Amino acid sequence: MTDPAPSARHVRDGNPVPDLPLHDLPRHDLPLHDLPLHDLAGFAHRWVDADGVRLHAVEGGQPTGPAVVLLAGFPQTWWAWRKVMPGLAARFRVIAIDLPGQGHSERPERGYDTHTVAAHVHAAVQALGVPAYWLAAHDIGAWVAFSLALRFERHLRGVALLDAGIPGITLPEAIPTDPDRAWKTWHFAFHLVPDLPETLLAGRERDYVGWFLRMKALSPGTFDDAEIDHYAAAIAADGGLRASLAYYRDAAESARRNHEALKRRHLTVPVLGISSSHGSIPDMAASLSPWADHVTGVVVPGAGHFIPDEQPEAVTAAVADFVLAGD
Repeated sequence: MTDPAPSARHVRDGNPVPDLPLHDLPRHDLPLHDLPLHDLAGFAHRWVDADGVRLHAVEGGQPTGPAVVLLAGFPQTWWAWRKVMPGLAARFRVIAIDLPGQGHSERPERGYDTHTVAAHVHAAVQALGVPAYWLAAHDIGAWVAFSLALRFERHLRGVALLDAGIPGITLPEAIPTDPDRAWKTWHFAFHLVPDLPETLLAGRERDYVGWFLRMKALSPGTFDDAEIDHYAAAIAADGGLRASLAYYRDAAESARRNHEALKRRHLTVPVLGISSSHGSIPDMAASLSPWADHVTGVVVPGAGHFIPDEQPEAVTAAVADFVLAGD
């Protein structure tokens, strides 16, 4: 399923520790000891202290090139970008980060509104020695990226947002009851119910994750069993389900803080809205344009919600063109 990366640099408090072969890293020193750690050829695993939350990053590409930071959403991890990362690495420094509670990052007890999470992500990027960067983010990752741009815009060169209903921005106020549309958004209400999702989903994470991956991709064969196993294991591991639900449970606070920030100013950094032919948000650029001064858009054909998995070449090209046009 994976090719081994040659090495991993361990970073603590922003200071690199000498390279060690990946599998020689002390297991007790990783946030999740028992969760399998997948490798991507040409990329290294790193862990950084991001304002008190230890985040996992996977880095490769051109050390002196423009930095492109990638964020994934529910129910995935950094692995969602594995088909895009090698193509970007030919020209750019590429850093995929697991959000708090996601993948091999720590799962804090609280603080999953997107402004709090954005501060952790930005701290992780700074700890890796990146003063300015481009963001590309999907689903909940795009929630975080939008809030990060509002708070840390002077550090950003541009933001690409993929098929995401962002709280207070592009997320509809009401969940439709028409069965032809409700299957795309019903889970927002379910995830908000206290305790019930945990009760019903504990031990059934694979069934739940598999439904999302197979139903929301245009082709049900996009994700194989091994990929579903990977994402389900990450959510089942040590508070992952609680953390995944917390993003939805804190969505109202995320929306409130987004609107507070937007009362002061709109985004001036370039924004690229990436939609797909069969995704959740038909026109990301149009939905983002009231909140940003410089918005362009692209629609990727032949894809559902999980655009980086379904059409990685198109996503790679769109992000690369966006960066090169502004760099």
